[in-house]
Amino acid sequence: MDTTIEQIGDGSTAVLSVSGELDASNFQGLIDVARELRAAGTRHLVIDLSGLSYMASSGLVALYSIAVIMRGGEAPDPEEGWSAFHAIGTDSETGSDKSVKLLGPQPQVSRVLERTGLTRFFDVYLDRESALASF
Repeated sequence: MDTTIEQIGDGSTAVLSVSGELDASNFQGLIDVARELRAAGTRHLVIDLSGLSYMASSGLVALYSIAVIMRGGEAPDPEEGWSAFHAIGTDSETGSDKSVKLLGPQPQVSRVLERTGLTRFFDVYLDRESALASF
């Protein structure tokens, strides 16, 4: 997995582009990037998934953890296994996240998001301008 970050305007908004495969071997690194962005003042994040060719269940935990971090919370401990994953379902009942938007997932990634119900938790956009304007 590779990531690139683009700060927008005053730095309170950023676009995090993710490419390659997001799985158990690298999901924690993506969470760490979000922590760094939050510590640097980013409060709104667009995660560009257009270059992501594969996402495992650990990638779902990473996306959820990033949303929690961007809201100022502490991400669930991934060492807790399925309880971290189940936290997504509990939190998704509150509606879509306001601090993190997803951009352009490939069809195979989009299917994972839909089948797991994360499309109810995250607003998903097909174009960057709409994603950024949504904040």
